[in-house]
Amino acid sequence: MQIRHSTNPKDAKHYDTQRLRDEYLIESLMEQDQLNLVYSQIDRVITGGAVPVTTSLTLAAGDALRATSFLQRRELGIINVGGDGVVTVGDTEYSLGRLECLYVGRGQPDPVFSSDDANNPALFYLVSTPAHAEYPTVKSMQSDANPIHLGDLSTSNKRTIYQYIHEKGVRSSQLVMGLTILETGSVWNTFPAHTHDRRMEVYFYFDLADDARVMHLMGEPEETRHLMVKNHQAVLSPSWSIHSGAGTSNYGFIWAMAGENQAFDDMDPIDLDNFK
Repeated sequence: MQIRHSTNPKDAKHYDTQRLRDEYLIESLMEQDQLNLVYSQIDRVITGGAVPVTTSLTLAAGDALRATSFLQRRELGIINVGGDGVVTVGDTEYSLGRLECLYVGRGQPDPVFSSDDANNPALFYLVSTPAHAEYPTVKSMQSDANPIHLGDLSTSNKRTIYQYIHEKGVRSSQLVMGLTILETGSVWNTFPAHTHDRRMEVYFYFDLADDARVMHLMGEPEETRHLMVKNHQAVLSPSWSIHSGAGTSNYGFIWAMAGENQAFDDMDPIDLDNFK
């Protein structure tokens, strides 16, 4: 498990390109027969990817968490962006197809990940946060999620937000998680941009071709920076940072938040006159 430390916005504005990437970009999440994890001290979020091909993979605490099990003091959100797979929690198997979500509550046994077909393996994207309460383990399909339609083709940002784990959907202690799909012809996500001082966010990009990229915007509104992001890479977004971007084609991204509340509308929009 890789450890990332928190950063101050006054320091971040002086980072060069490589330092920005080292601090905020997670480049290698989806690797065959690997379970890759990044522990960020920004709200102690763990971001990960599990790709079981020839063997199953177990999400265990290891030495980094100083816990008897991964979920001893944590909760977990999982969204599959690959082929069909199974997440086993204790004696229960949960089949997860593409874009299906599983919430696993605090105190559950270590989850085990497997794929139905080694030629089309599951790609499990994981986000875990500390939890102060226990909630039931729940599977949610895309049809179960709460859809929110935003944007317009005329502004290249027509998109649908699918809320899975949120205050009016699958219950959690603090984790909020869902995904956004941009329609063909749209490339902008979350624009105009916003911040939310009470929550951090992680963006994970998927459905990008090998030669496609997303220009992810971050930083303070008046001191923006950018990261060039590939398919299946993630960006850590501190509460003081905007999180927006534009791609060379349409794509999808999974968003996950942790912090003080779960309110979707708890955001501070950026006046474009102050956006620099």
